[in-house]
Amino acid sequence: MNQELQQAQQTFIQGMIRISHFWGFPKAMGAIYGAIYLAPAPLTLDEIVQQVSVTKGAVSTNVRTLERLGMVHKQLQLGDRKDYYIPETDFWKIIRTVLREREKQEFDVALRTVDESLAIVNSQGAAADPEDAALARLYQERMEKMKSFFNMLDNIVATLLALDELRLNTVQRLFGKTTNKES
Repeated sequence: MNQELQQAQQTFIQGMIRISHFWGFPKAMGAIYGAIYLAPAPLTLDEIVQQVSVTKGAVSTNVRTLERLGMVHKQLQLGDRKDYYIPETDFWKIIRTVLREREKQEFDVALRTVDESLAIVNSQGAAADPEDAALARLYQERMEKMKSFFNMLDNIVATLLALDELRLNTVQRLFGKTTNKES
C-alpha cells in the first residue's frame, strides 16, 4: 500500500475513534470497525491486532460487541479454524440496531436518575431558608425541563424505530419479500 493510502486509512480510523468515543463506545471499537470497514478482504483477529495496535483480548471483546450491534459479521472459511470479520455497510441497519440496543437502557437510566433527583427536591417542601427554597425551585424547574427533553427524545427514537418497522412490514406485504430484520 502506498503512503497516501496508508495516510488515508489512518486518518479514517482516527475519525472512527472520535465518533466511537463521542457516542460513548470505547475508542478501540472505532479503530477496529474502521480497520474492518476499509479492509478489501475479511480480517482475522490477528490481522486486526496488527492494524490497530490493540491487545488481542481488547480486539476480541470489542469485535463481539460490534457483532452484537450488527456492525461486523463473522465469516467462516472452509478448512480454516480462524474467524474472519467483514463490515456491515448498511448504515441505516447499524443505526437501527444501535438505537434498539442502547436507546432503551440509556434513556431508562437517565429518566430514573432525573425522577429520583426530582423526588428528592419535591420532598423538601417549603424550605425554611429562602435561599434553599429558591434553589429548590430552580432545581425543580431545570429537572422538569430535562425530564421533558428525555421523554421527548425517547418518543422520537421509539417513533423512528416504529416507522422503520412499519416500512419493512409494508414492503413485505406489497412485494411478498422477506427481509433480514434484526430482533
